[in-house]
Parts: sequence; structure tokens; C-alpha cells
Amino acid sequence: MTIFNLGSINIDHVYAVDHFVRPGETMSCLGLASYAGGKGFNQSVALARAGAKAVHIGAVGADGRALLAALEREGVDVAAVAVDPAAPTGHAVIQVDPQGRNCIIIAPGANAAVAADAVRAALAAAAPGDLLLAQNETAAIAEAMRAAKARGMQVALNPAPMDGRVGTLPLELVDVLIVNAIEGAELLKLRGAEAPEAPTAALEALHGLFPEAQIVMTLGENGVAAVDADGAVSQTAAFRVQAVDTTAAGDTFAGFFLASRARGAGMAAALRLASAAAAIGVTRPGASPSVPSIREVEAWLAARDGERTCNEH
Repeated sequence: MTIFNLGSINIDHVYAVDHFVRPGETMSCLGLASYAGGKGFNQSVALARAGAKAVHIGAVGADGRALLAALEREGVDVAAVAVDPAAPTGHAVIQVDPQGRNCIIIAPGANAAVAADAVRAALAAAAPGDLLLAQNETAAIAEAMRAAKARGMQVALNPAPMDGRVGTLPLELVDVLIVNAIEGAELLKLRGAEAPEAPTAALEALHGLFPEAQIVMTLGENGVAAVDADGAVSQTAAFRVQAVDTTAAGDTFAGFFLASRARGAGMAAALRLASAAAAIGVTRPGASPSVPSIREVEAWLAARDGERTCNEH
């Protein structure tokens, strides 16, 4: 299976701060670093490091060629990424506090100029059973979803950042929906449904709205829960680690989860692998640089399983 990722490509400017800046406040940061990023970029890196065959669809400005080279070094096919000389590459301003939490402002740049015709042309290379992955940081998402379904592809959607545009998408076409608890609640509201406070209840409500889809809800320190189209529920506890930067945790999870499912893993195994990958990632600074490799994740899990076995004896 090939995973075609219609996703954003950004230059991330990450500021280490003592606390998130308050209204009217001016303060000096504790450190500054720049990384390749964007939810789409991060998820393509995660797909590739998880062992999936990934094709990225998107756009950068003339200042973004180095980001394409970085994706190519990961083994991601970037032939379908346009270089738009009229638009700057997207960028993000990210604050990270001492607890590893973040606040993010995004300027879409070339991501907003992705052309529907270019997306359809890229998907012409897909085979039935391949998968389209999309987030909410580019143009032409609805067109991509319809084109993918017309070709017999599966559609995975990570509707972040959540806004009103998500409500206009053909969500009935989604086969895999990946959200966090806040996004899940907002999606329910967009569809005119009540958003229960309990995440598991929200998951059940989403399943009621999208009964044909697999729905995965990440719950931060409370782990992750998912429901299959047949209504079977799976849950995985969070791994306890010392977080340094949580910027790409969700992207790492999404990439590893989809890559694992593409290899035929069951829901519970895919959730565990993806949760471990995200746990490793948050212990490191940066977005895409924090994403681990599949070998590292498997070794990390094996070591933890070994420790648990020893403790049980």
C-alpha cells in the first residue's frame, strides 16, 4: 500500500519560553531553533520512519527547496510537491514552555495555494486500496477526498487545526478519523451534536455520526482510545516519559498508526506502536527531528516489556 499525504510543509521557528506570552506582554525567549515542520511534513517523515511507502502532495515557495530535499532523504516521494515562486513557504511560530507544552501560530503561505488539479493528477498514480491522508493545513482537501474515493482509495483525515472548514468537508468519505479529545468535541459541535465531557462518550458519539469509519482519539496522558467500524473499542494507556517538546506528538502517532495498519497490524497493536513512537518523540526537541525510527520504537518496546517481565518475577 502507498500512502499519499496531502499535507502542509512549513518552516518552524521554535521559541523556548519560561511561560506562554500573555496579552500585552513582551519577553525574551530562552532559546530559538528552526526546524522543518508542518503537520503534513511531520506525518510524511513519521510514515517513512515507520516503514511506509509515502508520497507527499503539497506546495512550497522558492525558499522551501531544502525542505523537499529533507523529505527525499527520508525516502518520501516529493514529485507531486509544487514549487510556487509567487508564495512563501508556510511557517509556524511555536512557543514551548518548560513542561514541553506548546502554543502555535501558523502562516499558511504556499500551503494555501495547493491546486485541486495538481492533487487530482498526483492521485492518478494511486491504485485501489492505497490511502489518502489529509490534515487541515492545505487547500484542495475536499477535492482530494472525492478524487481518492473515485479511485477506490481509503481516506484518512486528521482534521487539525480544527476550524469551521472541517464541517464543509465530505466527512462521509472518511475511512479513518484521527482526532484528539478537543478536536473530537469540536467536530461533534460542527455536526450539530452534543459533545459529552467524557472522552469515551465523545468517541461513541463520533461513531454514531460516522458508523463506517475507524475513529481514533488521542487522550494525552490518558492514552488513546479507538473504535472500529464494527463498534469494537480498543484502549491503550499512555507511556510515562519526561516531556521536552510535544509539538509533533500527534503527527508521530498518526504516521506510525497508519503505517502499522497498512502492514496489516490489528488495532490494538497499531495503537501501542504509535503511542510508543509518540512517547519517544516528546522526549526530544523539535518537530520532525524528534520522530523515531521503527527499529528504535520496537527496541524501546522490547526493553520495556523485558523490564516488566523481570519485575513480575
